[in-house]
Amino acid sequence: MKRRSFIKRGTAAISSFGLSNNYFTNLDLKKRYDPLKTFVTIDQHRVSFFAEGINESLKVIHIADTHLFKDDERGIPFEKYSNRMAKAYNQTTHFLTRSKTTPEDSFVQTLAYAKEVNADVITLVGDIFSFPSELAIEWVLHKLDAINIPYIFVAGNHDWHYEGMEGTMESLRSTWIKNRLLPLYQGNNPLMAKYDTKGIRFLAIDNSTYQINDEQLTFFNEQIATGMPIVLLVHIPMYAPGKNISYGCANPNWSGASDRNYKLERRPKWPENGHTQTTFNFYQSIFNAPNLLGIFAGHIHQNSIEIIKGKPQIVSDDNASGGYLDIDFLKLEDNHLNKI
Repeated sequence: MKRRSFIKRGTAAISSFGLSNNYFTNLDLKKRYDPLKTFVTIDQHRVSFFAEGINESLKVIHIADTHLFKDDERGIPFEKYSNRMAKAYNQTTHFLTRSKTTPEDSFVQTLAYAKEVNADVITLVGDIFSFPSELAIEWVLHKLDAINIPYIFVAGNHDWHYEGMEGTMESLRSTWIKNRLLPLYQGNNPLMAKYDTKGIRFLAIDNSTYQINDEQLTFFNEQIATGMPIVLLVHIPMYAPGKNISYGCANPNWSGASDRNYKLERRPKWPENGHTQTTFNFYQSIFNAPNLLGIFAGHIHQNSIEIIKGKPQIVSDDNASGGYLDIDFLKLEDNHLNKI
């Protein structure tokens, strides 16, 4: 499938489960939906997703947190903003082989693997860049064009952040999306977009400021109302009880008082009053949505799975260290799980 036609139309333990029998009432349609029966098995970085509503197999390679730092003379005027992150991931240790690697090599190897396994979609879920370097963005676009696999990009907090640059997080995100990142969205809305393939709708929603705005919430609720099987892609994981503050989106403990890194990262401090009500409403909509298959995220640089109200949230290891998720969405009948 060609990318342009796609645009138009994510632990050694194994876990499997069915979704809880919650119901969701859509205010517009006044109709109640039964939750999709779903089973998930995880083996290290491999994820098998069996669910009602999946009519044909679909393979996704999920990439987050590559932290590319490539730059050239165009970046010289911005060195005072990029200097720390340009040195942060120069060499890493591969998550599987434990050999030395680099973000560049890891990204190239992951794309080669996606090509080898004939992936249907590549999801790039934030912090692909350590700062919005023109050279790094051009390099990624070239590599993606070369393999000709459809991709979905949603920004992380580092993709648009020049440390110490004045402005609110929202204004800086808007500026550097417009000035640098825009080609990666392939003509779609950078803050919220839908991508359909093989009967599954992927929603890419930017929560890289840790917050959700009213337009994003409305968009999400409209997509859930379609009844299609939905996969949510966000950079910052949704809050999971028992997790630390890194699980910040809709975390009730997220506030200025809990922000320990704003001086190091030279960015605005988190709001003293914590999350907006819209962000909490988004959280409620996610975990009450009967047709949401799951959430795939990044940000914390560590493989993780949480079951929140019966729905799986799966986080990838950082791609800077070679990490990725190899995800297969499969018909429930393929393993006769519908008989359970």
